[in-house]
Amino acid sequence: MNDNPRKPTNPPKPHKPPNPTYLPGFGNEHTSEAVPGALPQGRNAPQRAPLGLYAEQLSGTAFTEPRAHNRRSWLYRIRPSAAHPAFTRTDNGTLRTAPFTDVPPDPNRLRWNPLPAAPPGTDFVQGLWTVGGNGDAARRTGMAVHLYHATASMDRVFGDADGELLIVPEHGGLRLRTEFGILHAEPGEIALLPRGVRFRVELLDETARGYVCENYGAPFRLPELGPIGANGLANARDFRAPTAAYEDVEGPVEVVNKFCGNLWRATYDHSPLDVVAWHGNHVPYVYDLRRFNVIGSISYDHPDPSIFTVLTSPSNTPGLAGVDFVVFAPRWLVGEDTFRPPYFHRNVMSEYMGLIEGAYDAKAAGQGGFVPGGGSLHNMMSAHGPDRETFDRASASVLRPQKVADGLAFMFETRWPVTVTAQAANAEHLQTAYDEVWQGLQRHFRPLR
Repeated sequence: MNDNPRKPTNPPKPHKPPNPTYLPGFGNEHTSEAVPGALPQGRNAPQRAPLGLYAEQLSGTAFTEPRAHNRRSWLYRIRPSAAHPAFTRTDNGTLRTAPFTDVPPDPNRLRWNPLPAAPPGTDFVQGLWTVGGNGDAARRTGMAVHLYHATASMDRVFGDADGELLIVPEHGGLRLRTEFGILHAEPGEIALLPRGVRFRVELLDETARGYVCENYGAPFRLPELGPIGANGLANARDFRAPTAAYEDVEGPVEVVNKFCGNLWRATYDHSPLDVVAWHGNHVPYVYDLRRFNVIGSISYDHPDPSIFTVLTSPSNTPGLAGVDFVVFAPRWLVGEDTFRPPYFHRNVMSEYMGLIEGAYDAKAAGQGGFVPGGGSLHNMMSAHGPDRETFDRASASVLRPQKVADGLAFMFETRWPVTVTAQAANAEHLQTAYDEVWQGLQRHFRPLR
C-alpha cells in the first residue's frame, strides 16, 4: 500500500535525454557559446562583456606554469561566481580526504565486494564512500580512491577545490550538468571534472554505481609516447568536451564545496551553472575506454602495464607519476612461449584495481572473486599476480592467438602507499579470505642431476 499519495508506488524510470553535443580533442583551446554573440572577440575581458554577461577566468594551474601545461578557461556568465553568501560546514558523510590517519598503512593485499545498495534518495555526493588514499589535499599532493552509489539525481550543485575528479561508471549512466555544458558518462566511459568546476549529477537509470579517483596533484594529461611514436594509447581526438549550455534559474540553489577535506554549503539565489559562453583548456571531458588503442607484444613476453596508461598526473620526478589511470581494454594476445596473463610481481608503485564489466584475465570471477563493482588494493612491494586457478590454466593452455574480449578493468596506480580508511578496513564487504587465492601454488622445481 502506498502511504504517500503524492509518490507513485512504482515510479517511472528516469527519462534518457538525447545525447549532448561535444567538442573533440584533449587539451585543445576550445571555444563555445550557447547564444550567438555571447563570446567576446579579440579580447578576454572587454569593458562591457557581450549580452550583459560577466567575464571571469577559472585557473586550474598557476599563472606562470609552462604554456604546454597551463590550464585556464574564460567564462561568460549571468552572475559572477563571487555573488554568493558565506559557506557553512555540513556533514561529510562517508567522504574522507588525505592525509589518512585512521588506521596504519597496511602491507596486506585487500579486496572488496561491490558497495551494498544505497538507501532511497541517495544522491552522488551522499553516495561517495572513501576507500583510502595518500598525500595531503591541502598541499595538493597525492590522491584518493572513492566509490559511489546513488539512487537519486542531485538537486544541488557540487564543486571540488581539493582536486580533479575522474569518474568511472560501472553501473548506470550519469548526466553531468557542468558550468561548461552537459556530459553523458555510461559504463565503459570515464568523465574528468577539473578542479573547481561545479556540476550536478543526474541519473540516467534508476541507480548508479562506480569509482572515483580524486587527484590532488598536477592535472591529468596524456602520457608521453616515447619509442611508441606519434600514435597509440588514448587518442586526443577521442576525448570530448561539452558545448556551452546554461541554466538561468532564479531562486534558492544549494551549492556544496569540498575544501581541504570538508564539505561546506551555501544557498545561492541563482544557479551557478549559468555560463553562456566560454573558451579555454581547463574543461571537463568524457572518453570511451573502448577507443583505447592497445599496444602489445607481437613476439614474446608480456610488456609492463604502463603501456595501458590512459592519463597520467606527473610528479616532480620525471617518469614517476603521482597517479596513473590505466585501462585493461579488449585486446589480442599472441606472444609465443609466453605466460600470457599479467606476471607475478612486486612494485614500487601502489595499485588499486576495479572491474567495470566481465572478468579480469588474472583473477577468477564468480562468488567471492573479483567482480564488477569490486576492487583490490596491492600496496607497494606487495607480492601479487595471477591466482592459482589462472596460473594453472595459463601454464597448460595451447598457445594460439587469443582475444581478451569479455572484460574491462582499470587501475589507479600511485607513487605512494594507499592508506585505507577505517570504514574500508572494517567494511562488511571486505573479503577476509583474499590471500587464499594464492594458496595451493605448488612446488614444481626439479633440480637437474
